[in-house]
Amino acid sequence: IQIIEEKRHQTELEIEKKENKKITLQMMEYLSTTIEAKDEYTRGHSRRVAQYAALIAKNMGWTNEGIQNLKNCAYLHDIGKIGIPDQILNKPGKLTNEEFNLIKQHTTIGQDILKDITIIPHIDEVTRSHHEHYDGTGYPDGLKGNEIPIQARIIALADSYDAMNSRRIYRNALSHGRIYHEIQMNAGTQFDPEITKVFLKLMDNGSLFHLEHEILPSQEDTINKFISDVVTTMQDQEETKNIDYLTGLPVRNVGQKRIASAMQKTNGCLIFLDMDNLKKINDVYGHKAGDRALKSLGKLLLDISIPKIACRMGGDEFLLFLPQANTEQAENTVSNVIEQFKEIIKDDSETHFAALSAGMLMCSRNDTFADAYSKADKALYYVKQNGKNNYSWYNQIHYGNTANTSLDLKQIANSLQTSGNYSGALHLEYRDFTRQYEYIHQLMTRNQWNCYLVMVTMETVQDTLPYIEEIEEALYHMGEAIQDNIRKVDVCTRYSAMQYLIILSLPAETQIPNIMSRIFMEYYKLQDSQHFTPSYEYISMKK
Repeated sequence: IQIIEEKRHQTELEIEKKENKKITLQMMEYLSTTIEAKDEYTRGHSRRVAQYAALIAKNMGWTNEGIQNLKNCAYLHDIGKIGIPDQILNKPGKLTNEEFNLIKQHTTIGQDILKDITIIPHIDEVTRSHHEHYDGTGYPDGLKGNEIPIQARIIALADSYDAMNSRRIYRNALSHGRIYHEIQMNAGTQFDPEITKVFLKLMDNGSLFHLEHEILPSQEDTINKFISDVVTTMQDQEETKNIDYLTGLPVRNVGQKRIASAMQKTNGCLIFLDMDNLKKINDVYGHKAGDRALKSLGKLLLDISIPKIACRMGGDEFLLFLPQANTEQAENTVSNVIEQFKEIIKDDSETHFAALSAGMLMCSRNDTFADAYSKADKALYYVKQNGKNNYSWYNQIHYGNTANTSLDLKQIANSLQTSGNYSGALHLEYRDFTRQYEYIHQLMTRNQWNCYLVMVTMETVQDTLPYIEEIEEALYHMGEAIQDNIRKVDVCTRYSAMQYLIILSLPAETQIPNIMSRIFMEYYKLQDSQHFTPSYEYISMKK
C-alpha cells in the first residue's frame, strides 16, 4: 500500500509539474504577445517566427521535443525589447547610430531576463544570439559558424523572413521574389547555408504560404484579441498624455507614427509647416506672445474640415497629412490656413509679423515616410529661401544642371539678395558683428577708407523703474529705427541689455549727427513709453 501511495504521489507531482510548466510557458508566451501588441506592425511576430522555425526544424529531422523547445525559444526571442523605449522601436524613419546601438541591447536585456528560466533548454543563449551572423559580423558577440547555437541560427532566418514579409511603419512588405533573392544572397554570410537550403525549398514548394494562412485556434485567437484590446486601451490613455498642451496637437513621436501609418494605407498630401519669426517674437515680446501665435496655429490645424493628421514637431515646426486629398484640396487647405493665420494675428501688435511657410508633397502608399518627410522639408526650405509666407510643391522646385549653370547662379544670387529681407542695416548677432568689424577694418586699411563705430545707449529717465517688457519694447523699436534709417551697407548689432552698436561705412563725419537724429526721431514715433532717453557717441575706426 505504501509503495502504491508513493507511486500515486509521484504521479500527481509529475502531473502538477507538467501543469505548472504549461502555465509558465503560456504566461511567458502571453507576455511576449503583450509586448508585441503595443505595435500593430509587430503584432503576432513571435508566433509566426515560432511556426517558421518549427517547420524548418521538422524538415531537418528534429524530434518533437526539440521542435517544441525551439518554438518556446522563438516565442520569447524578442522579450528584451521590453527594455527599449517605444519612440525608438516605433520610429518611422531611419535610426541614428545611437538609436540602433540601443536597439541592439534587446538581445542582452532578454538574456538577463531569462537567465534563470530552466524549463526551456538554451532559452537565454538563443535570446542573446539570434542576431549573430554566420560570418561573424552580427551582434552582440560576433560569433560565427557553429559557435552560434543551432536554435539561434534557425530563429535568425525565420525572424528575418517575417520582418521582410511584414509591413513596417517605414516601408511595405517586400515581394516574394525580393525576399527569396535576399535570403539566397545572404547564405553563408548572414544565414547558415544548410538551413538556408531547407528554407528556400519551403518557399519553393509553398509550405510557408500555407503556414501563413492557417487559422489560429479559437482559444488562442480569443486570448490574443483580449491582449490586443487591453494594450490598445492602454495606448489610447497613454497617448492622451502625449498631447502638446499649448497647441492641442500630438507631440512629434506620436504624430509621426500616426502619419507614417496612415501613409501606408492611403494616398494623400504631406505638408511641412514652419512659423516664421517666432524667435523674434519670443526675444522681443516674450514667450507669452510666441505661445499665443502657436496656440492660434494649433487651433487652425485642428479645425481643418477635411480628414487630417497633424502634430507639432517642436518649436515652430508642424507636420500635417491630408489622407486621400487631391492636389486642389491640399492647396486650398494650406492657402486657407495661411490666410486665416494672417487674419488672426494682424491686429495683435506683438505677433503681427509672424508668418507661415509650407513645403508640400503628394505621396502614394508606396512612398516611405522618411523619403516623403525629406522631400516636404526640401520644399519648405525652398520657400524660406525665396521670400517666406508662402507654400511650394516639391515637384515645382527647379534644380540646376550643368547645361545652364548661369541661370542657377542668378537664381542663387537673387535668393541670397532677398532672403535677408532687411529694409535697412545688416542686423547681426554680436559674434558675427565682430567678424564683420574685422573684415571692414581690413578693407579700410587697404583702401584708406574711414568708417565710424557708433554706440547707442538707452538711458532710463530719472525716478522711473520700467518693466522688463517696456525695456524689450524700447530696444526693439530702437532696432527698427536703426535699420530703417541707415543704409544696407551699414551693420548693427544689439550689444548689451540697453545698447546697440553700429558701423557706418564711409560717411563724412559731419553727416553722423543727421543720421542719428533721423534714427531717434523714428524711435520716438514708434515708442509710446517715455521712460527712456537715447544717446550716442562715436569714434573713427581708424583710431
